Amino acid sequence: MKHITIDDQEFLVEPGKTVLEAAIDAGIYIPNLCYHPDLPPLGACRLCLVEIEGMRGLLPACTTYVIEGMVIRTNTPQLQEFRKNIVWFLLSDHPKELAESSQFQKVAEWVGIKDALPGHVSQPRKLPEISQDEPVYVRDLERCILCERCVRMCQEVRGIGAIGLMNRGIKTYVGTPTDVPVKDSGCKFCEACVEVCPSGALRDKESFTEEEREAFILPCTNTCPAGIDVARYVRLIAEGRYQDAIEVIRETVPFPYSLGCVCPHPCEEECRRGEVNEAISIRALKKFVAQRDTGRWREKLRILPDTGKKVAIVGAGPAGLTAAWFIRKQGHAVTVFEALSKGGGTMRAGIPEYRLPREVLDQEIKDIADIGVEFRYNTKVESLDNLFQQGFDAIFLGLGATRGTTMRIPGEEDARVLDGLSVLWDLNLEGKSDLKGRIAVVGGGNVAIDVARCALRVGAEQVSMLYRRTRQEMPASPEEIEAALNEGVKIDYLVNPIRVIAENNCLKVECIRMELGEPDASGRRRPIPVEGSEFLVEVDRLVMAIGQKAVIPEGIDITLDKRGYIQADESGACPRAGVFTGGDVMKGPATVIEAIQAGRVAASAIDKYLGGTGEILQRFIPEEPENPWLGRDERFAYWQRLHEQEMPVAERLQGFDEVEQVFDEQMALEEAKRCLRCQLRLTISKVPMPPEKAA
Repeated sequence: MKHITIDDQEFLVEPGKTVLEAAIDAGIYIPNLCYHPDLPPLGACRLCLVEIEGMRGLLPACTTYVIEGMVIRTNTPQLQEFRKNIVWFLLSDHPKELAESSQFQKVAEWVGIKDALPGHVSQPRKLPEISQDEPVYVRDLERCILCERCVRMCQEVRGIGAIGLMNRGIKTYVGTPTDVPVKDSGCKFCEACVEVCPSGALRDKESFTEEEREAFILPCTNTCPAGIDVARYVRLIAEGRYQDAIEVIRETVPFPYSLGCVCPHPCEEECRRGEVNEAISIRALKKFVAQRDTGRWREKLRILPDTGKKVAIVGAGPAGLTAAWFIRKQGHAVTVFEALSKGGGTMRAGIPEYRLPREVLDQEIKDIADIGVEFRYNTKVESLDNLFQQGFDAIFLGLGATRGTTMRIPGEEDARVLDGLSVLWDLNLEGKSDLKGRIAVVGGGNVAIDVARCALRVGAEQVSMLYRRTRQEMPASPEEIEAALNEGVKIDYLVNPIRVIAENNCLKVECIRMELGEPDASGRRRPIPVEGSEFLVEVDRLVMAIGQKAVIPEGIDITLDKRGYIQADESGACPRAGVFTGGDVMKGPATVIEAIQAGRVAASAIDKYLGGTGEILQRFIPEEPENPWLGRDERFAYWQRLHEQEMPVAERLQGFDEVEQVFDEQMALEEAKRCLRCQLRLTISKVPMPPEKAA
């Protein structure tokens, strides 16, 4: 250790440290702009100059290494004046308003910006015109102070070399070769340059608070309802580590393959690659590694010793099965009660097999049974008291939202007016269908789309959908809408049924045209009837697929909210002690992945209730430092999104075989390598900022 003195304070410092590093460790601030903890010291800005006894002149603290007995002064009147002159020079050609909360603004204020620029008017440099229509971030050359941090990060740390110092002397600026747009310079949009820029010359197009920082920088992971580490498993796929990738997914959810088939992938909607050209095919990558799963994770699976506690799960849907999985791993005995003959809930009864093959679902349910979860099928629970009397210490209610809602229009009581959920249940569970002739489906969600596509597969002559808004407002996933259109479903937008007229050989549906008004509570524009626009549609079957509601058996004494769903707090705990819930029966119809997350949240709460820690997640793949080197790939910005191949329309309409085919290995590697690796930005160290000055 080296004994040194900084501003009359003595410190012990490890050998090999610079004066600046020693000061930072000691909590002593020395102003700087070119220094960054992740970059080799440069000494370019000269703001960190200090006085050292026995050495001539002023020395840069960032490149001067400590020696035994060194005596350093960091803030003498001479240094203060020198730093003001440097700031004045930097501001002489800088926009008057400094970037809010930037390091440059804070440093300028700390050294005394008001003293440095009495009445000064900056004279902007003559800089090349650059396109402001670039993705992800803004380049504002007028604010550049030539600290070189962005250039060194891009060239030396990332290995990309998309930007560099152009020209010499007073004409120097940070740019791309021949001033081409960054998309054409090899930029990978990792935003390391933005992260290290001290002046706002490179900045995000959207602002965010420190609390919002991680969600903004890494939207895929933070948008995932189940909190799956999307960025991590996509990176592992790009490295060819497929089993590691599936195990990262399995750390969080017990249904990776099912989600690879049916997840609505909100992560893709927020994927920052989409700002460059198209989002990463995240769901397809999940499906790829799920198909290749070797089961190695089973050897790593940790199940805690038996606690003697018993938990009843009512309903074998995605929420209940997920809760069962995590609760059993905590050492509690778990019994799942299911009214149907097989598990899966909506995944089995509501989702057609061409979207979710049953062998996929069966295997993932078997994985849950294999860890000791007991299943009691064909068993309807009518009383909570009865379960507690059987010795269960806690109950999870995962009843779903299994009844379709009606429009309450005249004539809908006709037997040829069908409920969309019932249609899917009959078809998926029993292979029965009453979809004959001309079919009209009312609604715009995934249930409506599923009914329409199924109708074509069971031989309907013609299928149309009646939706009261436009395609832009349809809640169904865009790819499902496109698939339905490709298969021959006709969608009539801005149309709403108002009456059903029953005739012997058909139904006549009186409809009215709609127009869109102001947004309603859902955020979508409210449909308004157009007076005098009524018309008739002649069909053989009319299917209502406009919503769902929960069905709570009369014997289950539980508090409901005003919408008819089970009342519970955010953890799923109900007012009655020992009773928990989650999924559609608590919050209304949602997605499989949202139900999975609800089951996991409740599992944690149940474990705590039973005396556990609530720490239910197990890491299969240890955290490891990521390699910051990305390397250069020409035309990276133009690499196109790869899509799963689909079965030809003529073939898919012959039955219920899976439509979307799994990526092959080459496709998966190429698609994963399109990732911007946004998570690397979060690993970049923070620079030392000036302390707040006392008022």
